Amino acid sequence: MSELRTIAEDGDGVVILDQTRLPAQTAFVRLATLDATARAIRVMQVRGAPLIGATAAYGVALALGEGIALEQAIDVLAATRPTAVNLRWALERMRRVLQTTPGAERCQRAWEEARAIADEDAEANAAIGRNGLPLLQIVEHRPVRVMTHCNAGWLATVAHGTALAPIYAAQAADDEVYVWVSETRPRNQGLLTAWELRQAGIPHALIADNAAGLLIMQGKVDLVIVGADRIAANGDTANKVGTYLKALAAREHGVPFYVAAPVSTVDFACPDGAAIPIEERDAAEFGLASGEQSGDEAGRKVSHGDTPIANPAFDITPAGLITGIITERGILPPTGLAALQR
Repeated sequence: MSELRTIAEDGDGVVILDQTRLPAQTAFVRLATLDATARAIRVMQVRGAPLIGATAAYGVALALGEGIALEQAIDVLAATRPTAVNLRWALERMRRVLQTTPGAERCQRAWEEARAIADEDAEANAAIGRNGLPLLQIVEHRPVRVMTHCNAGWLATVAHGTALAPIYAAQAADDEVYVWVSETRPRNQGLLTAWELRQAGIPHALIADNAAGLLIMQGKVDLVIVGADRIAANGDTANKVGTYLKALAAREHGVPFYVAAPVSTVDFACPDGAAIPIEERDAAEFGLASGEQSGDEAGRKVSHGDTPIANPAFDITPAGLITGIITERGILPPTGLAALQR
């Protein structure tokens, strides 16, 4: 796995890996204000539910350093991305800790708590890798062929990744693995997964999103592992749009379909998938065949200027299509999440 870090402290600021520039360019951005942090989350300089949560926690610390009130900082950051529950989870944790902290100590305590959230994310993701590894090891042939969707590797977290964590664990155990990487239009996050795997020396192939069903039908996929932006209490899962179609194809052809996510991604206050807000992103993202991540800043238009465009960023995979949810506490059936809350 790369030695690059998605986020790191830098004096009274934090440095992030600017993911809008990948894979064409590796660039870093220093965040020193609440506004810069909120923008970084909103425009997806940082992305992936766990990393968004950690970045937001640091954003609270930066805001307090500017003299901005705690509630104002939380409101600004909470408005950046509606679907990823780790954002709200991290902000609620910061609020709970800081509300009882004396004013003179609050800024320092905010940095300590943000650091703890980041460290715990890295530890949780490493455990997800260990817990998910046996799923790959029980496949009788080599290499094990895993399909992913979007990017749920270390770029989407503080370290290790979620859906890619078992793959990295397999590499460390000298188990052969091959990864089918869907491109994930319109933001092309699959290019980030391919970049990660290339950095790690893991065999893989980038495929068009619509090729996934064919590969599953042809018996070229042993299991599917995806990440999650929010998991409802009943196990319904929100992930990057296109995930649901892979789950349907996997169920039709008897291929196990797993979700990998830390417990912080489970929203026990959300009863089911119908209650999960689906972020609708700017139509301009969809109207370009290529954009920031391809190195073509202007992109190439694929639709007429007055063509209506719908651009939902996520979809919902019903719990009944999910074989299991890989967490730092083990692999659970999607209907067994109540055990985590207890």
